[in-house]
Amino acid sequence: MKKNKPKYKQIIDAAVEVIAENGYHSSQVSKIAKKAGVADGTIYLYFKNKEDILVSLFQEKMGQFIEKIEHETNSRQTAEEKLFKLVETHFEQLSADHHLAIVTQLELRQSNKDLRQKINHVLKRYLNVMDMIIDEGVEEGLFRESLDRRLVRQMIFGTLDETVTNWVMKDQRYNIVDQAKEVHSLIVHGLARSGQ
Repeated sequence: MKKNKPKYKQIIDAAVEVIAENGYHSSQVSKIAKKAGVADGTIYLYFKNKEDILVSLFQEKMGQFIEKIEHETNSRQTAEEKLFKLVETHFEQLSADHHLAIVTQLELRQSNKDLRQKINHVLKRYLNVMDMIIDEGVEEGLFRESLDRRLVRQMIFGTLDETVTNWVMKDQRYNIVDQAKEVHSLIVHGLARSGQ
């Protein structure tokens, strides 16, 4: 299995850096190879082309990202605790890897429709975690029964996504993890005054 080979990981990590620093369109395979410390031809033993590198990078990094979120949310009791952990872990992981944050928030947005569909396929697992938390929240009486689950999931993901994009656009000048509590509160309580 190629994915278990050290060079595969080296190339993926190099691609994250090169794409973050140069943009996807200006990131030649030769630049990625140089950063990874491998010959240009070696890359083609692992990947078909540059687009395949981007998709593989997303599958690999997001797979790890989602695994961590699944682990963290499963170790919490209530839907409210799970949702907070999801928000916090989402922010923590992207703030710990600035290059990956740039790639996921900016570079992947500029990709073509076919590429976006492959990326959305990876995100399904993450959206399933959100669905489970929403369902638990309804069962516990934290959320109202009449919620449109799809809309709520889009709203949660969209909120997290936009918060990270804004942080990336502001050159990561502040600690995004500090916003987890406020974002969580907005999702759970909306804009209502407390006690309403």
